[in-house]
Amino acid sequence: MTEPHEGDIPDGLSAAELGMWQSFRNGTTYDLRSYDPTHNDPFAPQVWGPERSVGARTVARLLLSGPPARPGRVAALKLRGVRITGKLDLAGGRVAPYVELTGCRFEQEVVLPECHFTTLRLVGCALPRLEAARLHTEGDLHLPRCRIDRGIRLTDAQIGTDLLINQLSVGPDRHGRAIVGDGMAVAQDLQAEMIETVGELSLRGAKVGGSLSLRGSRLRAAEDRRALNAPQLTVERTLYMTEAWVSVDTGNQGTTPPYGVVYAPTPARGTRSQIFECRGGVRLDDGRFGDAVDLHKARFTMTRQEELSLRRIVTPELRFNAERPEEGRVVLNGAKVVTLIDLSTSWPGPGGLAMGGFVYENLVPYGHFPLSRRLEWVLAATPEYVPEPYERLATVMRSCGEDADAREVLLAKQRRRRETLPPAAKAWGYLQDWTVAYGYRPGRAAVWMAVLWAAGTAAFAQHVPPSIKGEEHPQWNPALYALDLLIPVINLGQDGYWRMEDAWQWTAAGLVLVGWVLATTVAAGASRMLRRG
Repeated sequence: MTEPHEGDIPDGLSAAELGMWQSFRNGTTYDLRSYDPTHNDPFAPQVWGPERSVGARTVARLLLSGPPARPGRVAALKLRGVRITGKLDLAGGRVAPYVELTGCRFEQEVVLPECHFTTLRLVGCALPRLEAARLHTEGDLHLPRCRIDRGIRLTDAQIGTDLLINQLSVGPDRHGRAIVGDGMAVAQDLQAEMIETVGELSLRGAKVGGSLSLRGSRLRAAEDRRALNAPQLTVERTLYMTEAWVSVDTGNQGTTPPYGVVYAPTPARGTRSQIFECRGGVRLDDGRFGDAVDLHKARFTMTRQEELSLRRIVTPELRFNAERPEEGRVVLNGAKVVTLIDLSTSWPGPGGLAMGGFVYENLVPYGHFPLSRRLEWVLAATPEYVPEPYERLATVMRSCGEDADAREVLLAKQRRRRETLPPAAKAWGYLQDWTVAYGYRPGRAAVWMAVLWAAGTAAFAQHVPPSIKGEEHPQWNPALYALDLLIPVINLGQDGYWRMEDAWQWTAAGLVLVGWVLATTVAAGASRMLRRG
């Protein structure tokens, strides 16, 4: 094996580019940082001179058709503290070497559409824009702690393993979008923790093979855009829009378990919580989430016209314990959730919640959530009477063994329905409610029956009516007579033998009428309960 001649080095390279060329062949890191740490921040206004600058064309030549590695080495482009001048355009190319740039500064946009990489790592770099539609990587794509002023485009990108963009800061493009990842596929995890975006984060139709973590991130919408627009998003595990733990001194991220945060009673020493904040609308319509959607302590700041839209999402678990939105709406129409974990103070008030067709099978309150507040939750979601939310809640209560609470929910439904009826039907509804609570409180009917029976017995004990059939009559018994009048259908052998006249006739008729009201109302309530059972 012979080493390539030095003549393979192109002519016209600067000293900095020549050093980069040699480092590439050795697979070593080419470090051009200054001894003064204040001059190494790629986001600071200090000018980096020609001694720290390399041309984008030279970088492209190394990546697309670079020299072979030295014997026993692996060619790789590893730069630190380097300024890349000109536009780095690798569109449609195949980059075999490993690429890692740390703390570098790009003077113009990076163009990578339909480019193939093994692994690409840009750490703490400053870029005007990253154009990478249909990018393909066999391994990871890393963009942590980078700052990109005019947006990222990753439309239909294919990431072979993980996409890691923690602590990324992105500004809007000319269309008001910060990150466009529509149709993107990430084979494993998408970690976007503590990112800051000004402009829309668009993930329409994206697919994530692991978890999607937005812990501690701050998303802010541009004008006429949503902060997060991700309809038909598929996440095989969990979508986290929760808090993150960061160092008090540095503000950098602490370590978190790979698939969830353990909420300890007290945070670790030297750390603080940074919640997930979203200023603008959120759209997750038709999303599919394999494990859960977690909104623990999330903060959503919206205008009246904006929504946190979860229409038709499907997930085994929805953890809705975010801060209560002051404005805007939370929309759960058509969503299907197995377990709803929620906090009573997280839901918006009347007019701020919609959940038509929202299906859930289990309720697990996060803290105290009394039935009265749960009924207010349903009321907030139904400005006009709709029976389905009440029936769904009653079904879930009954399946959990809370039969008494289920009856209270159905009673509340009848009372809401009564307000939509015409005056005559409304009056009848009030009578049913006042007497036997629409049959959902059968004990009340028994009390009324006992009271009326006692009153009737006492009244009829003061008067022995004449017989209708002469001597053909049973012995007068005021208690049995009053009970015979109160209980319809059943004959106790007293009614039909005695002639009631004047006020006594009206008393008897009143008992018959009240008895029919009580009996029919209790029968209707019992039939409803049996039908649902």
